[in-house]
Amino acid sequence: MASSPRSPPPAPPPEFEISRQSRIFAALSKKVIDLDELRMLASQGVPDAAGVRSTVWKLLLGYLPNDRSLWEQELAKKRLQYAAFKDEFLSNPVETSRQVGKEGHCNNNAEHVDNGLLHRSEVTQEEHPLSLGKTSVWNQFFEYSEIMEQIDRDVKRTHPDMHFFCGDSSFAKSNQESLKNVLLIFAKLNAGIRYVQGMNEILAPLFFVFRSDPDDKNAKFAEADSFFCFVELLSGFRDNFCQKLDNSAVGIQGTLAKLSQLVAKYDAELQHHLEITTEVNPQFYAFRWITLLLTQEFNFADTIHIWDTLLSDPDGPQETLLRICCAMLILVRKRLLAGDFTSNLKLLQNYPPTNIGHLLYVANKLH
Repeated sequence: MASSPRSPPPAPPPEFEISRQSRIFAALSKKVIDLDELRMLASQGVPDAAGVRSTVWKLLLGYLPNDRSLWEQELAKKRLQYAAFKDEFLSNPVETSRQVGKEGHCNNNAEHVDNGLLHRSEVTQEEHPLSLGKTSVWNQFFEYSEIMEQIDRDVKRTHPDMHFFCGDSSFAKSNQESLKNVLLIFAKLNAGIRYVQGMNEILAPLFFVFRSDPDDKNAKFAEADSFFCFVELLSGFRDNFCQKLDNSAVGIQGTLAKLSQLVAKYDAELQHHLEITTEVNPQFYAFRWITLLLTQEFNFADTIHIWDTLLSDPDGPQETLLRICCAMLILVRKRLLAGDFTSNLKLLQNYPPTNIGHLLYVANKLH
């Protein structure tokens, strides 16, 4: 008799974890990595002790080519490109004006220089703080000042319980600066979306994993690597962040409708009780689940394990994400079927602690 999707999986024996670790090591040691094999292994979870999650995620997101011989040159190229982005997009207008002043005065009399600042008569239209020109560094600075303030506020609220992200240590402050840099550069390169509140929560697991790489040569470039992987990850969810598409079939409302259909397919009774009887629609709880890739529903370590599975989907994370959301509902179905609008909404907006291995097992059965 086929087992119910709600049946818990048998607990894996300790040797299974060791075997899985050795299989991942073997998969990564090949000259040309078989991505199908790596996806299959990673979807079952990357063992924390292996110290290879950083490399696995970079491969799953297409940041690293599957040919190992190309890794060094590809990483060097991308990291150089990111350094150029920082020079272009994170320049301070005061510093830029001073630099222009220094360059301009190299060819003129030294007496015109006053503490590195341009004299008023020598400030060009483009360097003037009140210039409205599109190429004005000041105009660009003021245009993004609100976004910079929003990013700053959100980054300071990122995982306040973790010393990695919060606190007065130079390490935490350095990590916060890296998150801010990535988000601001992304906003400037993607004018159609810019920055949407919550993007910091999606960036955080990537940066944490890359900054925690046991290989210091990689860890010190975590900011650059996170930027490109963040762009790649968001490309699959871009429509969920685009307000113009909110009510379209490809926007967030379309994604929520897909979740509703999935729940109806596997548990019609539950879907009817939730949406018809108690009128708890997916947008009341699953909007956050989907747009923030479940980063707010579980503790950070569990989120990392869920992402091993999410990033392993060859068609992008969205289908796997919807199956996990559906499984989350199925796992608390008894409480939901016994509940009313208020209790069900409270339950789903504060999802109870659960066995992540069991959750992923149930989600995998919903194919």
